[in-house]
Amino acid sequence: MTRLRLALAQYPVEKLAGIEDFEVKLDAILSAAGQDGADLLVLPEYAVMELASAFTHPAAQDAADAVAERDAIVERADVIVEVMREAARRHRIWLLGGSVPMLRDGAVRNRAPLISAQGRVAFQEKRVMTRFETEQWQVSAGDEPVVFDTPWGRIGIAICYDVEFPMLARAQVEAGAWLILAPSCTDTLWGFNRVHISARARAIENQCFVAIAPTVGDAPWSATLDRNRGYAGVFGPCDRGFPEDGVIARGQMDEPGLVFAELDPALLEAVRQDGGVRNHRDWPAHPAGCRNATPA
Repeated sequence: MTRLRLALAQYPVEKLAGIEDFEVKLDAILSAAGQDGADLLVLPEYAVMELASAFTHPAAQDAADAVAERDAIVERADVIVEVMREAARRHRIWLLGGSVPMLRDGAVRNRAPLISAQGRVAFQEKRVMTRFETEQWQVSAGDEPVVFDTPWGRIGIAICYDVEFPMLARAQVEAGAWLILAPSCTDTLWGFNRVHISARARAIENQCFVAIAPTVGDAPWSATLDRNRGYAGVFGPCDRGFPEDGVIARGQMDEPGLVFAELDPALLEAVRQDGGVRNHRDWPAHPAGCRNATPA
């Protein structure tokens, strides 16, 4: 495992005229990340949904319009991922392309493409669906967590709501992941804080790094991305060798831009061996049961 310079996009949702506009926008973000020495750039969950308005004409922000937007992107998902592949290859930067609603085995799933600098693609699917995804979008739960081999060691991905469930990140850490990337899309501060606080908890529990990257800005023309709140951040253990609050880097609330962090997995190995606590080691081998006790 080696050091990684990570770039996180606080991604401004904009009304685009078509896929060509998305390609230009992605090129600009990758170029800015590359100029600052980034090895890997993370886009937010559902960033590509800003494209849907180019292919739909919503009359109101209701469930039917949201489904029409979903279907517009599902229909073009392969083309969009190919645009991401070519952009990563041009800039020679690894890219986590947020997430894309895609059809697999007859069901729509929320899939995060991790793309190498040579254009190779592998996917992590969102495992746990939000109410919006289940009740309005009819998006199906994805496959179990996986880990990705990269030049910097093994990395995991927990898409937005997934980072709120400790066992998913734990499975990736036990499989060797030292960094969990959590692309997110939240329309309230309640939602943002659930993701933010959960990411920090996962970093403490596993003595690993966890990074979040959100969509930001208002899009009254979109039934899906109407409001977007949050900031990007990278979090680590609250222990020796790290900031006292565990915050490695963070952006400004709701402001478009890039947040950078230099991540050294050797620091994690050191704290796991000689920290004030050993969360990574001290997880019980089997979940504890619970019994009832009545005061005497």
